[in-house]
Amino acid sequence: MVAAVTDRPQPPREGALDVCIASLLGVLRQRGWHPGRTVVLLPYAQLMPVARRAWRRQAGDGFSPRFETTMNWARRLGGFVAGQDDLAFDHGRDLVTAQSLLERAGLGPHRALLASTLVDTAAQLAGPAAAQSAAERGTWATTVRPLVGSGWDSPVLAVEAALARIGLEWAAASAYATDVLFEPRAREQTDALVVFEGLQADALTNALRQRWGDRAVVFKLLGDVGGAPSGSVALHPSVHAEDEAEKAAACVLHHLAAGRGPVGLVAIDRTVTRRIRAMLGARGVAVRDETGWKLSTTRAAAELMLTLRAVAWDASTDEVLDWLKHTPAIDPAQGSSLESTCRRLGLARWPSEPPVSVSTTPLAALWTQINRWRQALQPGRSWLDWPDALRQVLTATGQWGTLAADPAGQAVIAALRLAHGAAADWAGLPQARRRMGLSEWTAWATEVLEAASFKPEHPASAQVVVVPLAQVLAQPWAALVLPGCDEVNLPASPEPPGTWGRAQRAALGLPSREDLAATQHAVWQHALTLPHVDVLWRTVDASGEPVLPSPLVQQWLLAQAERAEAGAETLPSRADPRVARPVKPRPVAAPQPVGQRLPVTRLSASAYDDLRRCPYRFFALRQLGLQEPEELTTEVGKRDFGTWLHAVLGAFHTLQADDPLPDGPARTDRMNALADAQTAAMGLAEGEFLPFAASWPGVRDAYLAWLVDHEAEGATFVHAELAASMPLGAVTLAGRLDRVDRQRGMPLVMDYKTEDLQKTKQRVKVPTEDTQLAFYAALLEDDTLSGAYLHLGDRAATLVSQPHVGEARDALVEGIRADMAAIASGATLRALGEGSACNHCAARGLCRKDFWA
Repeated sequence: MVAAVTDRPQPPREGALDVCIASLLGVLRQRGWHPGRTVVLLPYAQLMPVARRAWRRQAGDGFSPRFETTMNWARRLGGFVAGQDDLAFDHGRDLVTAQSLLERAGLGPHRALLASTLVDTAAQLAGPAAAQSAAERGTWATTVRPLVGSGWDSPVLAVEAALARIGLEWAAASAYATDVLFEPRAREQTDALVVFEGLQADALTNALRQRWGDRAVVFKLLGDVGGAPSGSVALHPSVHAEDEAEKAAACVLHHLAAGRGPVGLVAIDRTVTRRIRAMLGARGVAVRDETGWKLSTTRAAAELMLTLRAVAWDASTDEVLDWLKHTPAIDPAQGSSLESTCRRLGLARWPSEPPVSVSTTPLAALWTQINRWRQALQPGRSWLDWPDALRQVLTATGQWGTLAADPAGQAVIAALRLAHGAAADWAGLPQARRRMGLSEWTAWATEVLEAASFKPEHPASAQVVVVPLAQVLAQPWAALVLPGCDEVNLPASPEPPGTWGRAQRAALGLPSREDLAATQHAVWQHALTLPHVDVLWRTVDASGEPVLPSPLVQQWLLAQAERAEAGAETLPSRADPRVARPVKPRPVAAPQPVGQRLPVTRLSASAYDDLRRCPYRFFALRQLGLQEPEELTTEVGKRDFGTWLHAVLGAFHTLQADDPLPDGPARTDRMNALADAQTAAMGLAEGEFLPFAASWPGVRDAYLAWLVDHEAEGATFVHAELAASMPLGAVTLAGRLDRVDRQRGMPLVMDYKTEDLQKTKQRVKVPTEDTQLAFYAALLEDDTLSGAYLHLGDRAATLVSQPHVGEARDALVEGIRADMAAIASGATLRALGEGSACNHCAARGLCRKDFWA
C-alpha cells in the first residue's frame, strides 16, 4: 500500500520545505520511524543543503534524515560499474558506443551523422527503463517494443524507426547505477522512504514508492497556488537583448541594496543571463551559477578546437595563423613576421612546405616546426591513442600548461580524457579500439564539448544564484528576477524532446506536451507568489522583428487587469529600474595633423584620390602607412574577378599583337584558353569561381563584339598592364595602366570597369573631379592624348570617353604640385568629415568623426 499524497499549499512567507519538514516530523513521531534511518528523496540536488538547514531549524542538531536524490543515494550505496555496451551517461563514451551499435545494425556509413541522435534517443528511454528493476527490465522492453516501432512504417521514416528500435534495445539492455535501489541492501539500511515531490512525478521515484509500500510517504513541495497571493511583481519590457540585460542587472542590484538576499536569477535565455552575470561580476556581486554554460563556449575549448582545425591537411592560412597566436611556444615577433609574409604572398591555404621565397630566411625553420606539429596529428589512429597524441602536441606547443591552469581547461581535459592514463578505463571497450581519422575525432570532440557544461567555482557566500526555471521551486528566495519572458524563450507549451508520437510517449511513460505545459504553468504561478518578482522581456529580436511577451505573461496580465477593474488590485509597476547618471559630454575636435616630417616621394592615383577626398585619410593611410592587412580568404570576391579579368584581357591582347587572329570562333577559343590558364595560375579550386564563371561567357562575347567595332575605327593595341612612372619635382607619380591603344595618331588610355554603368558615366561628368584617368594620362609623355573607361558588362561593353582628359591632366598636375608643396611647408591635413567619403573609410576610427563637437 502506498501512502496518500499530502497536499499542503505554500504560505506566502514560509518556505515550502519548512512546511514539508514540519509534516515529516509529525509523521516520524506518529509512526515511530527513526530519523537516522529515513531517506528523504528530493527532486534535484541543489535542494539537499537547503533541506538540511530547514531540518536543523525545526528539529535541532540531533539525528537527521538522509536528504538525497535517487542518483546520490545510489552512489552512496556504490558498487556500480558500467558494462561494455551500457549507456554510461558519459557523452564521449556513449557516442563511441552509439557508433559501434550503428555499425552492428548496418548503419556504419552514417554512424558519424546518427550517433548523437541515437544517444539522445537512448537517454530519453533511460528514465522509464531505469524505473524497472534489472530483473523486470526485459519484460518491460517486450511490452513496449511493438509500440516503439508503430507509426513509422513509411520508407521516409526508416532512419527514425531504426534509431528508435536501437535506442530502446540499448536502454533496455543497459544496467543503471540506480539498480541498487531495488536491491534488498537498500531496504536493510533504511526504515522509511519519504518523497518530497517536485513539479512532476519521477518514474523511478514512483517505482520505489510502490516497492516500499506503507513504509513510503509523499509530500508535495508545490501545492495549489492558484489562490495564493502574488508578491510584488514589476514588469520591464525592453527594446532589445542588451537593454533587457541592463534592466535585469539593475533589478538585482536594487534588491541587494534593499537587503533582499539571496536573489534568484532565472536562466530562461542563457545568452542574456551570461550578459547579466558579466555585468554583476563587474560590480563585485558574488554569483553562484547552478546551470553553468556549454563547455564549448569557453575560451579553453575554443583554443583546443582551434588547434584541431589548424592541424588538418586542408587548413586555411587564417586558421593556422589564428592557432599560432594562441601558442606560447611561438615568439610573438616571429609570429607577426610569419603573418606578414603569408599576407604578402597571398597564401589562402597553408602549404606543406615553406615557400621558396622564405626557404633561406629564419622563418623557414619555424615553418618546418609548425608543419611537424601539424603532421603529428594528421594520421588516423584508434580512439585510445588520440588523447596521448593530442596531449603531446599541446605540450610541445606550450598550450598544455595554459589548459591545465584554467578551471575551464581542466574541464576540457577531463571531458576529452586528455590527462595521462585518463582513458585507461576504456581500454577494455572494443569500440574504443576502432581507427578514427582526424576529422572524425574532431567531430567527436566537438560533440563532447557541446554536450558538457562548465560551472565556475562557487563563491563561499553567494548573493545571487542562477537557476533554471524548474529549480525555482522550494528555494528561499527573497527576490526573483526572470529575464527572457518572451514568446520565443518562454512559450506556452514547451516542445517535448525526441520524435515520439502522443501514443508512444504515453506507452513509454514520457511526459506529453500537455504535461510539460502544466508543469511550466505551475512553476510560473509559484514564482509569482514570491515576495519580490521582476519579469523582463524584449519587444524586438536581433533581426528587428517584433516579439510579444510570453503567453504566460499575457495570461497573468489579463488576470491582473480584471482584478484591477474590480478594485481588488492595482496594475504592476513598469518603471525602469536603472538609475540615470548624468554624464558631461566631452566632444573632441577634428584632428589637424601636420605631415611635413613624413615626406611623400611616390604617389599613386588612389593615394592622391585619398588626399583630395580627405587630407586626414591621406595622412593616416598613406603617410603613416596604417593600412589594413589583406584578408586571406578562399572565397572569390568581385575584386578577385576584376584581377582575373584584367589578366585575361592583358594576356589576350599581348598574344594578339604577336599572333593576330581574325574575328570569329578562333578569338573566342583563345580567350577561353587564356581564361582557364589564369584560373589555374590564381589557384582557384573547382567551384570557387562559379558565381563569376556563370557571367563570363556574356562578358567575353560582349567584349569581343565591341573589339571588332573598336578596331574598325582604326584603334591598335600598344600596351596592357603597363607599369609607368613620371617624375614631378620631388615626387614620382606611379601607377599601372590597364590598357593603352593608339587611335587617330595619339594614345588612348583606357581603364576597365566592372561596376555599375551609371557610376562609370558619373565619373566623367566633371573632368576635374575625376582623379584616375587624369592621373594615368600624366604618366605618359605625350602631350596630346585621349582617355576613356571601358565598362565590361555581361550584355555589352561600353566605352565611356573623357573628352577633356588633357585639360584635366594639366589641372591635376598643377594641383599635385601645389598640394605637395603645402604639405612640405607644414599645412594641416584636417579631417573633413563630409560627404560620402566617410561612409567606408578605414581611418574613421582614428579621426573619431562620431565624437566631434
